[in-house]
Amino acid sequence: MSAPQVPAEAGSDHSSRMPDDLGDVMGRIARTLQEEHGDVDRTLASITAAAVDTVPGTDMASISLVIRRRVEPQAATSEQAQEIDALQSEFDEGPCLDALREQQTVRVDDLADDRRWPRFAAEASRRGAGSMLSFQLFTEGDNLGALNLFAQEPHSFDAESETVGQIFASHAAIALSAARQESNLRSAMDSRDLIGQAKGILMERHRLTASQAFELLVRASSHTNRKLLDVADELTSTGAMTTD
Repeated sequence: MSAPQVPAEAGSDHSSRMPDDLGDVMGRIARTLQEEHGDVDRTLASITAAAVDTVPGTDMASISLVIRRRVEPQAATSEQAQEIDALQSEFDEGPCLDALREQQTVRVDDLADDRRWPRFAAEASRRGAGSMLSFQLFTEGDNLGALNLFAQEPHSFDAESETVGQIFASHAAIALSAARQESNLRSAMDSRDLIGQAKGILMERHRLTASQAFELLVRASSHTNRKLLDVADELTSTGAMTTD
């Protein structure tokens, strides 16, 4: 699904592009994100694409997600953005990590002249980034990650960019949290259905009760040191079940 487009006047550049009615723009973005229906990857891609079209000064965007205590770049709108975002994890420093750990918004006016993150800033500048904006993404204290906006020229972001970006990031965080919850719910329902199918096979094959069939699956899982879901998947896929 394509991200909502924010019209710009002919001949205008990123720095001069500002939505005429921010409320309408955010409403369209919120509706677009809701339509992803629990698809986390598509939600992430829609967020970064819409950020480029919405926040003044933005040329590229990415999202850094906390995954098993690691910060990983996701849904970058360009290979350049992906590489620059990855540098923050490599060096364990950068505006994204500060946004995650300490504050909601971090702005870098000129990466070539910034001394807060010497290794990251120097390498990001060498790779063509001039300025950055990072926003913490969270919902009710659940720290999810950070939205990173990049510009090729220094001083591309201003107070207006921060204001629009903060509003955008709040919508994005809610949409991302909802997509994760729906995805987890669907996964749980799929797992329950798969185990139910496996129980049905055992009940019919061995004339067992539902409780007895489930106990047989649990024993097979324990004896083979495999997840219960994997045992059920094997049985429903092949008709056989490894028990030792």
